[in-house]
Amino acid sequence: MCEEEPLTGGNVSASVVRVGDTVRKPAVESTASVAAFLAHLRDAGFPHAPSSAGIDERGRHVLEYVPATMSDRLPPMTVPELRRLGGLIRLLHDTAETFVPSDEARWDVVIPPDRVELICHHDLAPWNLVRDGDRWVFIDWDGAGPGSRLWDLAYAAHGFVPLHPGGDPDIDAPRLRALADGYGLDAEQRAALPVLIVDHVRGMHDLLVEGARTGRQPWARLHAEGHARHWGPAAEYVRRHLDVWRQALIMSPDAAGHRTMTPESGA
Repeated sequence: MCEEEPLTGGNVSASVVRVGDTVRKPAVESTASVAAFLAHLRDAGFPHAPSSAGIDERGRHVLEYVPATMSDRLPPMTVPELRRLGGLIRLLHDTAETFVPSDEARWDVVIPPDRVELICHHDLAPWNLVRDGDRWVFIDWDGAGPGSRLWDLAYAAHGFVPLHPGGDPDIDAPRLRALADGYGLDAEQRAALPVLIVDHVRGMHDLLVEGARTGRQPWARLHAEGHARHWGPAAEYVRRHLDVWRQALIMSPDAAGHRTMTPESGA
């Protein structure tokens, strides 16, 4: 076997190593279900997830190693890149819609979604997207499980727009619009998305606070490292400017280019 190279940079996964052209990570209760989902994505022709190769002799999940740069180490996405990202997430969800989990499926979804429509990634963020030219691949599917299209997209908006404390709504609003346009949200979805962003970001803050209270790992450790100090203010930033996000999402395409916000008659 090739030499094992520890991989660093993640906040949650422990003992993750590279072995040749594979990644090995400890198998957990949800691994079999995640592997089945990844196999479905591969068989359906979705190229933006690593392939799964089962369990090795040490009980570790074997995944394709994708040689690329993590998105959080690159400059923020441009508006065209945000549109492309929205289209990629739409393709993921459209492909996932035909996946039927087994009756024995087990998942590890740490923040309860708004509703269940399909299997989602649940951590679509710059630290889980590797980019190498035209190939963009989402990694770290351990938290995949039942959720909704908008719940997944809301989390992506926080990380990729980004919608962070100290942001500028005049800059962030058209970037959020680009993500939504790339996904192809309809009018009803555009109206619902901003509140779900607040709810999902607040849910991450609450998870960290509860982890600190109960000692549940890795959330207690992440809280001790100060992560909650980001997520709480981030939720407040999004909540404080809900009207701005709503107007940006429903303005007509012509108005979007001129920053004049007028409701459109349809999506």
